[in-house]
Amino acid sequence: MRALVLEEKGKLSLRDVPGPAAAGPGEVRIAVHTVGICGSDVHYYTHGRIGPFVVEAPMILGHEAAGTVIETGPGVTHLKPGDRVCMEPGIPDPASRAAKMGLYNVDPAVRFWATPPVDGCLMPEVVHPAAFTYRLPDSVSFAEGAMVEPFAIGMQAALRARIRPGDVAVVTGAGPIGMMTALAALAGGCAKVIVADLAQPKLDIIGAYDGIETVNIRRTPAAAAVAEATGGWGADVVFECSGAAPAILGLPALACPGGAVVLVGMPVDPVPMDIVGLQAKELRIETVFRYANVYDRAIALMGSGKVDLKPLISATLPFEDSIAAFDRAVEARDADVKLQITLPG
Repeated sequence: MRALVLEEKGKLSLRDVPGPAAAGPGEVRIAVHTVGICGSDVHYYTHGRIGPFVVEAPMILGHEAAGTVIETGPGVTHLKPGDRVCMEPGIPDPASRAAKMGLYNVDPAVRFWATPPVDGCLMPEVVHPAAFTYRLPDSVSFAEGAMVEPFAIGMQAALRARIRPGDVAVVTGAGPIGMMTALAALAGGCAKVIVADLAQPKLDIIGAYDGIETVNIRRTPAAAAVAEATGGWGADVVFECSGAAPAILGLPALACPGGAVVLVGMPVDPVPMDIVGLQAKELRIETVFRYANVYDRAIALMGSGKVDLKPLISATLPFEDSIAAFDRAVEARDADVKLQITLPG
């Protein structure tokens, strides 16, 4: 079957690859319907690596996916052929110390789709562990199902923040993950979320949601806007989702005394931090790497209608136009949030 293959840095192809084997014990075979393009996919395409993960051989891209179960392996009882599902792309070693502690996202042995040398899911069929495959509610489309993966990162950030009802939060960075984090923070109990960025089209998109206020930092410094919105006290929680060095350096000015800072964005290179500024307010620092044990919660929120991710889907392209879709993602258009690819059949 055909797949979208990253042959090497800067070179994509649509070509035949071996299809998956039959579903084994505890596995399901899935006809893939929709796959989202993630920033990590784009980074592997343009740079050939992310930190220690280096593309050294051809690799199938894609890890944000939804589809239909077409076969179940022995021992699978909670899924059946015809079920509409989404798939959690990281498969940990259940015997690992991290997995047994419930921290399977940081399991050194985790096999994560489209992270070298593991192939992703931009192909017509995949076989996946049933334990990491989730049935979608009837009210959640395939397109929304493929958004569960990035929304899970926002959910992880909100859980790490330990939000209290009525908190005011700030999100620095209005990229896809920043938007997901803002919506997860609202769902988690925040009374208001202030999103700061310099791309006005993205701010317009996220600002259309109730409970979201936006700040264009080209015109107003984030710290000034937060001070005005909080009577000079600062935000209870600050989610840093840009990975930009100036935003990270400016975090202490955004948070209230005793508040929390959650580091979600991943800088390409090491960046400076204002340690004394953090200490002077006794700010609690949390970090996020992917997610663990949140898919059920994310799907439940989406199925209930309390979180609507449809406005964040900017364009959907057919599988035959996958390379063009990735080239558009590389452009990073101001009005694009999430691009998705649909597979035939």
